[in-house]
Amino acid sequence: MIFKQLFDPETWTYTYLIADPVSKEAVLIDPVNTQLDAYIALLEDQGLRLKYTLETHVHADHITASGLLRQRLGAATAVSQLCGAETADIQIQDGDVFEFGGEQIKVIATPGHTRGSLSFLWRDRVFTGDSLLIGGCGRTDFQGGDAAAQYDGITQRLFTLPDETLVYPGHDYQQHWVSSIRQERTTNPRLAGKSREQFIEIMAQLNLPKPRLIDEAVPANRRCGLEENERQEAVVAIEAKRPVRHDLSPQDLVAEAKQHITEVPVATAKQLLAEGHIVLVDVREESEYAASHVDNALLLPRGVLEFKIGGMPELADKSKALLIYCRTGGRSALASQTLQQLGYTNVLSMAGGFEAWQKA
Repeated sequence: MIFKQLFDPETWTYTYLIADPVSKEAVLIDPVNTQLDAYIALLEDQGLRLKYTLETHVHADHITASGLLRQRLGAATAVSQLCGAETADIQIQDGDVFEFGGEQIKVIATPGHTRGSLSFLWRDRVFTGDSLLIGGCGRTDFQGGDAAAQYDGITQRLFTLPDETLVYPGHDYQQHWVSSIRQERTTNPRLAGKSREQFIEIMAQLNLPKPRLIDEAVPANRRCGLEENERQEAVVAIEAKRPVRHDLSPQDLVAEAKQHITEVPVATAKQLLAEGHIVLVDVREESEYAASHVDNALLLPRGVLEFKIGGMPELADKSKALLIYCRTGGRSALASQTLQQLGYTNVLSMAGGFEAWQKA
C-alpha cells in the first residue's frame, strides 16, 4: 500500500494519502486548499486516481481543498451529516465504510470537538482529526462542542481499539508525527487516569483564544472550500451526479434528465401503488420526510443515493418497479436518471412530486 503523511506548515495540519498500488485508487483525509497543487502533483507522480476526500470535521483553522479536488479530479467529497456541509457528495454516518481498491476505511463517530467530528480506521491506523491529539485533544468550546461527548467518544470508541493501533492526528504543534492508542490512553495528560467529571472541568478551564480563521474557514468548509458561486454549481452537480457544467442552470439539468426518464401523473402513481408490486422511494432530505411523507415510502435522500442504496434490501432487485418522488419533481427526475444509470430497468418519476400528491 501507499501511505503518506503530509504537512501544511501554515496551519500545522496533517493530511493523509492512502492508495492501493494495484487499482491506483486513492483517498485523501483532511486536504488543505493551499496545498492543492502539491496533492495533484503527488497523485500524478504516483499514477493515482483520487476516489474520495474524507473530512474528520468542518475545520475552523484552515480551508479544505475537497471541493477543488472534486472540480479538478472528480473525487467524491465526504463530510459528517451533522456538519451542515450541503455540497458534500456523501453525508457520512457512524459505521460507514469507504472502499477503494481492496481496502476499507471504517468511520468511527467521535463527537465533542464538533458535533460532526469523526475518526477513520484503516488497518492498524486511526486518523483522529482534532478529537484525539498527541498528548492532548481538540477544544470543545465552539461549533456545538461537548466535553462529555468527547470524553465518551475517546474513551469508549478510540481507547477500546487494540493497544498497538497507531494514532495519526489532524494537527500537532510540537513536531510529533504519530502515537499509539496505548500511549495516549496511559500518558495523555488530559485523559489518562481522569474521570469524566475531571475531563469536563479541564476543558471548561482552557480559556483558549478564538481561532484566527474561524469566521472564514467554517462557512467556507461547509461549502467544501468553494466560493458561493462555485457552491451553487456544486449543488447542481451533486443533484445530477455529473461533472460541473458552467453553461447549464439547475432547471436545464432537470429538463435534460426528464428527456431520459418516464414521468407519471399523481393519479397514475396512486393507481400503481394500489395495485402493489412497486416500491415507493422518497428522495427528499430527512427533515422533509420527517415533516410529512407518503405512506410506506422508503427514504433515500438524493445526495447519498449511490452511497446508501446498496444497504437497502428493498432495492436489491434491479428489475423491480420503482416510483420516485421529491417535493416538486426535479430531484426525482435526476434520481430516476441516476437509478437507470445504476442498472434499474423499471423506474418512474412522479410528476409534481409531494406537492402535487397533497393537492390531489
